[in-house]
Amino acid sequence: MKRLSDLLSIPSQPEQKRPVEPSQHQPPADEVCPICKGRGFLTYDVPPGHPDFSKTVPCRCTQARLTAERLRSLQQMSNLGALNRMTFDSFDPNAAPESLRPNLRAAYELSLDFAREPRGWLVLLGGYGCGKTHLAAAIANFRVMLGSQALFVVVPDLLDHLRATYAPTSTVTYDERLEAIRDAPLLILDDLGAHNTTPWAQEKLFQILNYRYNSRLPTVITSNQRLDELDPRIASRLEDPDLSRVVEILTPDFRQPGVERGTASLSTLSLHADQTFDTFTLRTAELEIPEQRENLRRAKDLAIRYAESPAGWLVITGRFGCGKTHLAAAIANQQRVLGRPMPMFVVVPDLLDHLRATFSPQSTTPLDRLFEQVKTTPLLILDDLGTESATPWAREKLFQLLNYRYAARLPTVITTSDSIEDILKKEPRLGSRMLDQARCTVLAITVPSYRGSETQQAAKRIARKGRGL
Repeated sequence: MKRLSDLLSIPSQPEQKRPVEPSQHQPPADEVCPICKGRGFLTYDVPPGHPDFSKTVPCRCTQARLTAERLRSLQQMSNLGALNRMTFDSFDPNAAPESLRPNLRAAYELSLDFAREPRGWLVLLGGYGCGKTHLAAAIANFRVMLGSQALFVVVPDLLDHLRATYAPTSTVTYDERLEAIRDAPLLILDDLGAHNTTPWAQEKLFQILNYRYNSRLPTVITSNQRLDELDPRIASRLEDPDLSRVVEILTPDFRQPGVERGTASLSTLSLHADQTFDTFTLRTAELEIPEQRENLRRAKDLAIRYAESPAGWLVITGRFGCGKTHLAAAIANQQRVLGRPMPMFVVVPDLLDHLRATFSPQSTTPLDRLFEQVKTTPLLILDDLGTESATPWAREKLFQLLNYRYAARLPTVITTSDSIEDILKKEPRLGSRMLDQARCTVLAITVPSYRGSETQQAAKRIARKGRGL
């Protein structure tokens, strides 16, 4: 006779026990559990007076059924509904243009880490169809499958649920529902900012989020708006670096292939993926003048230090082909290695073309919104300043952009083939800011173009080959 502990995988008891035989009224044999014979529970066969006398324990089949029912109850309480198909397994982190895959994968991995150990706040920003709701729902489904509670609710629906408690037929009071939402072990608010922004709605959302902020309760928030477009009281809490991690997903709408989001189409960092500090050569065998070798070494060291902790402006000057674009791209690529927000790398003439394109009747992005995104990006890298068409409009836009980042002390890297003296002559307002040593570091690379040396070396190889050497 098998022991009950063997059948249920529970610690064995000090005495030998056997299950009591089930009653004779059983369903057909092919539908019953072979262990409990369809009763669902087992009792210990011990004499009266034993601590386990008349004690019942669920059979394995009952445990499985109760677990499944509990999961279904959690899914209903979590308000996931049809979103239970949105899991991490069904999310493709490579479903983005090649240049944006690192951004999408970073959002995926950060969401998965949060699901494994929910702590603090996770804020997912992005346009329609970028995948933020899928990731938020995947977090909820992950927690529910582990048997934990996760309340997933679209913000307009949440407000409707609160309003419904005022109805005379409501079986739940307003305070009860507010408390259930406010104290949820994990609260996931989808589409913050999509609600009707009445004073009442704003106040209720602030009450909920302020409570969870003060209590440090795990919270996930998605929104297609910028933080500065939200209630300032809420935005300031979402931006708290001690509690919240903000991730902007730049992936275009998967429902509309080819339509990219905001700054995603601006940045050309993907074209410079191979330009890292590891691939930057100091050209020691080529540069014969010691001062040039030392200049290039110091330039690389300074760029590495800036990449570790970007602050203020770094202006890299030098002739075409000296390596300044490589160092600027290496700074940007290092941010991805360190897990920081994606920098924006853009060639100045291209930036101005994008801004001009917003005047087209077919443009879906207004100038002020695109310009705002460029102005406020965490790290901006402007390549080839001075090669743009110097129209009054272009000069004014560039000054507005750089003056804002100068005043706001936002990290900015600028490469230019002009000297600071040349910039002072052409754009004295901009040049004077570059001379501010408290906010700007000027790195002048004085080595000759590597392209020229490569051409010379190739010519020498061809000449030697022609002479049969």
